[in-house]
Amino acid sequence: MALMDFIKKQFIDILEWVEEGDGTLAWRFPVADREIQYGGSLTVRESQMAVFVNEGKVADVFGPGRYTLTTQTLPVLTYLQNWDKLFKSPFKSDVYFFSTRQQVDQRWGTTQPVTIRDKDFGAVRLRAFGNYSYRVADPKLFHTEISGTRERYTVAELDGQLRALMLQHISDAVASSGVPFLDLAANQVEFAEQLKNVTAPAFEKLGLKLEGVTVQNVSLPEELQKILDQKIGMGMVGGDMGKFMQYQTAQAIPKFAEGAAAGGGGSGIAGDAMGLGAGVALGQVLAQNLAQGLQGGNAVPPAQAAAAAASVGVKPEDVMATLEKLGDLKAKGILTQEEFDAKKAELLKKLV
Repeated sequence: MALMDFIKKQFIDILEWVEEGDGTLAWRFPVADREIQYGGSLTVRESQMAVFVNEGKVADVFGPGRYTLTTQTLPVLTYLQNWDKLFKSPFKSDVYFFSTRQQVDQRWGTTQPVTIRDKDFGAVRLRAFGNYSYRVADPKLFHTEISGTRERYTVAELDGQLRALMLQHISDAVASSGVPFLDLAANQVEFAEQLKNVTAPAFEKLGLKLEGVTVQNVSLPEELQKILDQKIGMGMVGGDMGKFMQYQTAQAIPKFAEGAAAGGGGSGIAGDAMGLGAGVALGQVLAQNLAQGLQGGNAVPPAQAAAAAASVGVKPEDVMATLEKLGDLKAKGILTQEEFDAKKAELLKKLV
């Protein structure tokens, strides 16, 4: 019994926290039923801060250094406790330590595409991901807003909320940067800086400082990427639809040849080649549809497109480009002389 009484009367004379590298942001010193010794020592290491809390109210805040706990170093607590100048007794207070070092390599990313407004495409759904880093800057605010009276509060527990804040401000960052979507990939540093600027105030409201943001990738959903690839292809030929269709036809011929070599037979490649002339005309109408769709216009219905294709003549340069490709196939032995001559005659008739 005497031993228990002795233990109960033990006082705390050294307050300190040695971080264990487990991602702890806030840690409550284990006071329990013991009292803090007046004149005791408080050690706050670099990258730490300490806060004294009296009956739920934040009192004194300490930065890095070594302090002797007296009425002079605890002015707010002295006021709250109504201590007089001669006070020297042990006292009760909750003490919380906070880690203020940078929490690096925190990941953010879009689980679902985020819709943004783009001056080239209008509404665009994009995906993006990267890293960010932050630190506890205002332990008093962080205590009242986030960690509270819990014994320990970790980085992992805060991760979901901070990730949501990053994603919430992506649209604002794109708008603030003024960078079109097509240029975002080449301006990821500028995009990251804007994302940091528009998100930082939300971190500050939690007592945190957003130190840095990186953007590692920006991309479109697959279906929109295909449309973008078509637009890029059109840009490569300067918007000339005739040249664009020549490019498309040239890309299609090797695929026809591969199909024939895989078992389609000579008649298959000849039949595919004979359809190229009409395909060019129909392709021009479909390409116009694509261009109108990218610019927000009304597309031509498929039936109307087919009818329009029938009335579109084949340009001489399209025929010559097709004949050159067919000549290459004949030289490689993919087409026979008879097949080449038949297709040549068919194409020349379209010029009459």
